[in-house]
Amino acid sequence: MAHLQQSPDAARYVADDMVEDVLDRLSFLRHEPKRALIIGEHSGALAAALSSAGCAVECRDPVLGEIPLEEEAPYPFTEGFDFIASLGTLDTVNDLPGALVHLRRALADGGLMIASFMGAGSLPALREIMLEADADRPSPRIHPQVDGRAGGQLLQRCGFADPVTDSHHIDVRFRSLKSMVADLRAQGMGNCLARPGAPLGKAALTRAEGAFAARADADGKVTERFEILTLSGWAKPLRPPKF
Repeated sequence: MAHLQQSPDAARYVADDMVEDVLDRLSFLRHEPKRALIIGEHSGALAAALSSAGCAVECRDPVLGEIPLEEEAPYPFTEGFDFIASLGTLDTVNDLPGALVHLRRALADGGLMIASFMGAGSLPALREIMLEADADRPSPRIHPQVDGRAGGQLLQRCGFADPVTDSHHIDVRFRSLKSMVADLRAQGMGNCLARPGAPLGKAALTRAEGAFAARADADGKVTERFEILTLSGWAKPLRPPKF
């Protein structure tokens, strides 16, 4: 992905949508951070927008090995950020609660975290196509994904106050299975499982292309859905539950 994103015409519509959404949320909340940490945003658009408003920005990229967010890794951040944005990264860590605890600890009092990533319900067309391609021996093709309810519970468990979980989707139309796969690879959404299924053979690939064609509309295109899950929470004293 790091290599493919160097191309000026690389697919990056999911990341662009996340950046736009984060800026909209900041505008709505009227949170004006002075020190921010941005994780996983490759275009630099979010950092540029925050910097232009007088915010000191630190960027980290897990793709380049700059943040080892694994359960056995040491604490990877400095502290005192009043805003943290994590874009497109938390769905592929092995220890999601541990990663959220790291982010919570890195916030200053009154700080805000917004994390957006691919959530449950993403890529339904591709899932069905791969099931047909694998026939009677289905293989793991897509990593497990977090749903909204689980996301809210995780935020509370990891010490975030006023947690909010919501989602929206992006629908993209593809003319071929090849173009769909190319877009996924360019945006770092390929199979990242430690034990993925075997590559498709010629017969399986033929079945996959046939399944794609069977789902095409009159114009020959298939609509795929990207479900974007967003978690946000504050570094504030937790309120006692009301009974």
